Amino acid sequence: MNRLDTICTICPRGCRLTVTKENDQYNVQGNFCKRGVDYGIKEITRPVRKLTSTVKIKGAMYSRLPVYTDNELPKEMLFDVMKALENVEVNAPVKAGDVIVANVLNTNVNIISSRTMNNIE
Repeated sequence: MNRLDTICTICPRGCRLTVTKENDQYNVQGNFCKRGVDYGIKEITRPVRKLTSTVKIKGAMYSRLPVYTDNELPKEMLFDVMKALENVEVNAPVKAGDVIVANVLNTNVNIISSRTMNNIE
């Protein structure tokens, strides 16, 4: 990939970036701060994302527990991790901050509960 047009999501400004690569050098245009340069280069070389989702929970008021990753995942692994979470089911009680899945798919990223859910039974 020699060119990428993207919107920087580091801050609310949402700079429209154009990232190009020539002779192993990256050029970022459209940024208003240094963080935009770092973001643009990261997006063209190895894009990553944080993931939020839900997993099944038994014995709680609700049937789904909101979860998130404690670190960024490679963008190309997001659907694989989502597929893995389809088979996860936990039992209440669960506290916000509990590790639900450690080292998901050997990524060194944990799936964390974002909500406390008490047992209703």
